[in-house]
Amino acid sequence: MTERETQPGAAATGEGGLVTIRLPVWWTFGGLLAGLLLGWMLAPTSMIDPLVKLTEPIGVLWLRALQMTIIPLVAALLVIGIAKMIAAASAGRTALTMIVTVAVLLVFSGLAATIATPLLLEAFPPPPGAADLLRAPALQGQEVPTIAAFIESLVAPNIIAAAAETSTLPLTIFFALFAIAVARLPAGQKATMLAFFAALANAMLTIIGWVLWVAPVGVFALAVGVAAEAGGGAFATLAHYIVIVSAVGGIVLLAAYLLAILGGRIAPANFIRSVLPAQAVAISTQSSLASLPAMLDSARRLGVREEVADFTLPLAVAIFRATSPAMNLAVALYIAHLAGVELTLPVLAAGIAVAFIISVGSVSLPGSISFVISIGPIALAMGIPIEPLALLVAVEMLPDIMRTIGNVTMNVALAGFLNRGKSANLQPDAG
Repeated sequence: MTERETQPGAAATGEGGLVTIRLPVWWTFGGLLAGLLLGWMLAPTSMIDPLVKLTEPIGVLWLRALQMTIIPLVAALLVIGIAKMIAAASAGRTALTMIVTVAVLLVFSGLAATIATPLLLEAFPPPPGAADLLRAPALQGQEVPTIAAFIESLVAPNIIAAAAETSTLPLTIFFALFAIAVARLPAGQKATMLAFFAALANAMLTIIGWVLWVAPVGVFALAVGVAAEAGGGAFATLAHYIVIVSAVGGIVLLAAYLLAILGGRIAPANFIRSVLPAQAVAISTQSSLASLPAMLDSARRLGVREEVADFTLPLAVAIFRATSPAMNLAVALYIAHLAGVELTLPVLAAGIAVAFIISVGSVSLPGSISFVISIGPIALAMGIPIEPLALLVAVEMLPDIMRTIGNVTMNVALAGFLNRGKSANLQPDAG
């Protein structure tokens, strides 16, 4: 889930048996501001060099700790998420229609980002010196694959070597296929495999929770070096980044209104009025799960049949995050723009493919964790540096508002769209 969840504690278990973690979101944001201010004020003085020499190793160590859990955690969550989606698709005709619609909307979300983000960056370029945001650990040139090389890279002959080299695209495809295979196992074996991957996910979540608990220190250390290079421009760059990524999420929000009005044949004023309470809860909680009761109420205001709303909306909260491909890709494309990474057709195709699959596996997680494990694989698959994510995670609470509003609005619109059918067959098809 790419939204902030208010969790009771790391020892508890959440939906699907995953541990829940409380993260220091505001302290992390404070660490970012403190690091930027300190680096900016001391940049003209002789004190900055010894300070950077002290803070840089701390920042790098924290960044590496953040990176080390990405591959195993993504693998575990993909298997769990895709298995849930396959189980949902077998629940009946309405469920299958929902899954197909969700897939189409996720592809649209990814395509919208690949088209809109470069256009927005061209129309509203980043502030001067914005590339200094990439100052943290050295960046290397990225090799742009040919079409043939891209196709060949889809299948890794050695999955262990692919994991060691963080070849994200073949790993994502492998674990997606693995999840489909697990879903076809006999019930006992399937339960055993899913229990194993749930345990693996919990172990990785616990580790990454520890790492993110010290995020205020790590982000502070990285921010000092960034501000020493970029000065006050770091603040302008982060503000620009927030606006661009949120604007891409706004496209998905607009698409939700169109789906309800054109696809669900709901009067515009009626939909706007009915979904407003759910959006208000989304803004205040930044959680689709916490907004579920308000979404159910909005669906009833729209005249959505109870059996459709009570089935569609909880399932949508579990497996559908409409803004994820768009906003996750927007983050990756923003970094690519600053780093000068060439975005060829194979590179964009790799990004869309990974964003699509990862969005299924991003089950209900705190936003900071989801931010790293969702965008990290996309960036790796596209040859984009992932180091800036360590700073951008500190301001994720702001774009996260758009993520939650977009997801909640799209979920209600989806319920209205599915309600159009004359019959809602929610029971497993006879066969």
